Amino acid sequence: MAIVISARLTRFAALALLGALFGPFLGPASAHAETAIHFTLDRKIDGLAAPFFLAIDKGYFKDEGLDVTIDATTGGPLEAISRLAAGKDDMGVSDVNLLIKFRDATNTPIKAVFVVFDKPPYAIIARKSRGVVTPRDLEGRKLGAPAADPTFAQWPIFAKVNGIDPTKVAIEDVGFPVREPMLAAGEVDAITGFSFTCYVDLKDHGVPPDDLALLLMADYGVELYGDAIMVSPVFAQEKPEAVRAFLRAYVRALKDAMRDPLRAVEAVLHRAEGFSKDVELERLRMAIRDNIVTPAVKASGFGGIESARFAAAIDQIALAYRFKAKDKAAAAFDPSFLPPAAERQVSGSASR
Repeated sequence: MAIVISARLTRFAALALLGALFGPFLGPASAHAETAIHFTLDRKIDGLAAPFFLAIDKGYFKDEGLDVTIDATTGGPLEAISRLAAGKDDMGVSDVNLLIKFRDATNTPIKAVFVVFDKPPYAIIARKSRGVVTPRDLEGRKLGAPAADPTFAQWPIFAKVNGIDPTKVAIEDVGFPVREPMLAAGEVDAITGFSFTCYVDLKDHGVPPDDLALLLMADYGVELYGDAIMVSPVFAQEKPEAVRAFLRAYVRALKDAMRDPLRAVEAVLHRAEGFSKDVELERLRMAIRDNIVTPAVKASGFGGIESARFAAAIDQIALAYRFKAKDKAAAAFDPSFLPPAAERQVSGSASR
C-alpha cells in the first residue's frame, strides 16, 4: 500500500511540475477552448439585434464556452438563410416562413430551433386621412409594396382571410428606401412592411401618429410565426451542445432586454452608424410588446411553437405557395435544442 501511495504522489508531483513550467505559456484558453459560432442577422444592425449583442457584452456566451461573432446582412432574410445553407455561417436569425419554403424548394435541411417573434411583425401601415382604417378599406386604394418584402409575400394570405378582392387593390412595386417617404408624401395610400420598422420610421418622417393605421396581419387572421433562430445542418449535427448553449445564453439576454431595453439598445450603439438611440429604443420596446412577449409566450415560455397553430400556418402558406412536399414542412422546426421549459418562462415585464 505504501508503494502505491508513493507512486500516486510521484505522478501528482510530476503533473504539478509540468503545470508550473508550461502553464504560463499555455494560457487559460487551452484548458477551456471556446466553440466559435458565426451568427448572421437577416438585416442591418438595429435595436432588434440588441439581445444578441447584449449576450456578448455581458459574457453570457462566454459563460457557455462560446465565442460568438455576429454579422449583419444587406440582402434580407433570404440572404441569411442562403448563408446557412452554404455553410458560411453556423447559426442565424431569419423568417421562419421563408425557411419553410426554402427547405421545400431546395431540400436543404436547415432547421429553426427557437422562435423569436411569436407574433410576426407583418403589417399594412396606412394613412387614416387617405381613408384606410380596416383591411377592406384597401379596395380601391394604392398599396406600395417592395417585391422582395417578406410582408408582401403574405399579402395573398391576408387578402384571402379578410375577404379582400386583390383585383381591386392597385399594387405599386416600390423600393425599400422610398417606401415610407412615398406614404408620408401621399403617393400611396398604404404600404406593406414590418410594424416596428415602418411605423417608427414614418413617425421619424414627421407623419402624425394619430394619422397612422397599423394593421398587424396577426390581428386579422394570419396564423404565421415570425423570425426564428436557425442552425446550419452541419453545425447542428456536429455541435448540438453548442446550439443549446447559444440558446441558453440568448434567453438570459432576452430577459435582460425586457427588463431594461435602454441598456440593451446601448449594446448596439457603437456597432451601427447613424444610430438614433430614441428611435431604436422605441423599435425594441414595440417588438417586445407586440411580437415577443405575447399571451402565448406568457403562458408557455419563449422559443417554442404550438403544433396546431403551426399546422394552420403551413396551410395558410399553401394559399400563396405550391409545396413540393407539404407533409414535410413541419420538420422545419426542431424543439430538441430548446432550454428547459422552466428557463424559458417569462419573468418580470418589459420596461417602459
